Amino acid sequence: MDLPVMPPVKPMLARTAARIPPGMLYEAKWDGFRAIVHRDGDEIYIGSRNTKPLGRYFPELVDALLANLPERCVVDGEIVIAREGRLDFDALLERIHPAASRVRMLAESTPASFVAFDILALEDSSLVDTPMLRRRELLVQALGTASAPVHVAPATTDTGRAQQWFSQFEGAGLDGVVAKPLDIPYRPDERLMVKVKHERTADCVLAGFRFHSSGPVVGSLLLGLYDPAGRLQHVGVCASFPMRRRQELLTELEPLRMPSAEGHPWAEWASEEAHATDRMPGAPSRWTGKKDLSWVPLRPELVCEVAYDHMQSGRFRHTAQFRRWRPDRDPLSCTYAQLEEPVGYDLGQVLAPPGA
Repeated sequence: MDLPVMPPVKPMLARTAARIPPGMLYEAKWDGFRAIVHRDGDEIYIGSRNTKPLGRYFPELVDALLANLPERCVVDGEIVIAREGRLDFDALLERIHPAASRVRMLAESTPASFVAFDILALEDSSLVDTPMLRRRELLVQALGTASAPVHVAPATTDTGRAQQWFSQFEGAGLDGVVAKPLDIPYRPDERLMVKVKHERTADCVLAGFRFHSSGPVVGSLLLGLYDPAGRLQHVGVCASFPMRRRQELLTELEPLRMPSAEGHPWAEWASEEAHATDRMPGAPSRWTGKKDLSWVPLRPELVCEVAYDHMQSGRFRHTAQFRRWRPDRDPLSCTYAQLEEPVGYDLGQVLAPPGA
């Protein structure tokens, strides 16, 4: 492979904002695996956000990219999988599997797509110093004849339309909106873009905590919600606290500590079989490897309000943000019923060509 921009390349990143800023190029924020694709003739290299290769996990995309990308190019985008008209991040996680036979089977049953939203090189020219708006024009030209499963992400400079996308596209499983200054170059690993994500709040039962990696202070709080059958399901964690607050939490939570998990709703957390029917902390995962998944059980008597962006498969998709304690709430009242459901929207409409 001999391209003007060679792998590995770290993607350009975005900082978080509360509102959509004016005067930029706007795109939907995709919930998938960030991927930078290098093509040189018959060679394809798919690099992940941490620069590790992804090609072996998405063999169907290798063929599709060869069929749809220019002969020599470097393109930034997102690998996604759709089920029933919306993005399914869990299906992506299933792909990161050591068995090639399993990967091939999933490639047939739940094929992936690639959504391109930036271009870093074309033929013999590097475009990393080219302004964003011009790169967008070149991307659309270069992939103008591309067809599924390779797509060009829709984009607009209309702030009103971006606001509409922010509300509407969530129903198809998208994360929010990314805003890109029109004149920025492409700068790997720098936060030059802006992301605006959905935020909601939920009252959750505090049912345990994990220690911080640095020592005997609270690392993360383990959160639960009651399902319709009255079982407490683990839905995620909140973990962003200053070090002083982590020390204070250890003292505050001491009265709720249980000597063991016996009698706790998640008492069977160490049993692999128990995770087949209930959601508990410490679920076996090839992502965690030999990581210590032990936790400290707390009597599930305290409620906290947390902010989250969206749910997937009964849990918070990302780490929740602690907002406040809710001593006025009965833990048993903290159920899934309180969660807001976005209005459904077909992912096919998001990716439809303009005017279709």
